[in-house]
Amino acid sequence: MKKFTIPHTYVLLFFVIVVAVVMTYIVPAGQFDRAEDPDTGRIFVVTDSFEYVEQSPVSPFGLFQAIPKGMVQASMIIFFVLMIGGAFGIIQSTGTIDAGIGTVVKTMAGREKLIIPIVMFIFSLAGAMLGIAEEVLPFYPIMIALAIALGFDSITGTAMILLGAGAGFAGAFANPFTVGIAQGISGLPLFSGLAFRIVAYVLILGSSIIYVYRYATKIQGNPELSATREEDQNRSYQLDLNDLQEMTGKHKAVMAVLGVGMILLALGVGLWGFYINELTALFLVMGITAGLVGGLSMNGIAEEFIKGAQDLVYGALIIGLATSIMVVMQEGNILDTVIYSLANLVQGLPTVLSAIGMFFVQTLINIFVPSGSGQAAVSMPIMAPMADVVGITRQTAVLAFQFGDGFTNVISPTSGYFMAALAIGGIRWEKWAKWMFPLFLIWSAIGIVLISIAVLIDYGPF
Repeated sequence: MKKFTIPHTYVLLFFVIVVAVVMTYIVPAGQFDRAEDPDTGRIFVVTDSFEYVEQSPVSPFGLFQAIPKGMVQASMIIFFVLMIGGAFGIIQSTGTIDAGIGTVVKTMAGREKLIIPIVMFIFSLAGAMLGIAEEVLPFYPIMIALAIALGFDSITGTAMILLGAGAGFAGAFANPFTVGIAQGISGLPLFSGLAFRIVAYVLILGSSIIYVYRYATKIQGNPELSATREEDQNRSYQLDLNDLQEMTGKHKAVMAVLGVGMILLALGVGLWGFYINELTALFLVMGITAGLVGGLSMNGIAEEFIKGAQDLVYGALIIGLATSIMVVMQEGNILDTVIYSLANLVQGLPTVLSAIGMFFVQTLINIFVPSGSGQAAVSMPIMAPMADVVGITRQTAVLAFQFGDGFTNVISPTSGYFMAALAIGGIRWEKWAKWMFPLFLIWSAIGIVLISIAVLIDYGPF
């Protein structure tokens, strides 16, 4: 009997787009009214405004049109990924990354696995307090190269950042883009209920660190067990551990450029409101400056930039394909219908089950609306008053939203920054999903227990 093989990621995403198109013929079209908050300018859904509208199914040709439209909608992230690849290609060609990693490998000899909890904790704080997701994409190439050099694999390197920031995002105690917006819509004091969310943060991050640490230990002892062993061995960028470079004056100068760039990144994101455009420009400046300081000619910089960008084309296009799914649902006017129908499922259930049901509903909604702030704007105007009706606190409804949004961000193929991370890591989605699924179940179990406790203690203030 022929062995079943998991389809290529492009094939899987195209199949999901086809399913979304078919749904536009089956699912009744509907819309919520939307209004703008005069204080913040944020668009929110008007409660009890849902109504069915004329069916507008997406045609077979419209299916293929949705793909370039998705590419356009996701163009900022797509080009961000390509620019990161190009900039990293320039920096890597100077030999600075090799020399820097060589220094770390020597320093951490015999204590390699300590890097895992340290890195994951640092990135978790960025996710928990700043809601950082796309902004950490530039760190993946360096961390993956370091993980491989330390005897791990690209999954370990990717997980240290992705699950570090992801655990912080999911267990966020002060994320203004998810918790802040959701609480604002629900009428709750900003960042109220902090102590309970810190407990959630510790449990989610702790389970993630243990999961990655145990996996890294297994791979370090048996490299052949790595799901990405073949890809790691065939990487265009390889570090020869038998020929580790010494840190020269040129390397230190390039490292200084990187250090200044990282400081500007932190200041830009934290104080100056930097986002994709500004960060893309920053990394272009860093790449070109590093190339000049590292002794490359202008032609050499251009050639290395192209090589670096080429390595990420495969994954960059995945981001556009994932976005095409939402394009189809929006053009077919079924996105609001799906959200309205899912929300109605939790009505009439016992109190604890209603809260848990909200978590599952938010999980499903996040597949279609992967933006945390976007999901808050769409779902919380419905979920907050529904919480009043079913007898749970609005703070519990926000917690259900927080977990439903955060957990799927690091496994759903419709999550743009997640697919960008896999693209940079050269990891196929199906391999990551198989590896990640047990931890996703652990996170979900933690979430269900915490939501149940929140119901029982009337997690508030209301």
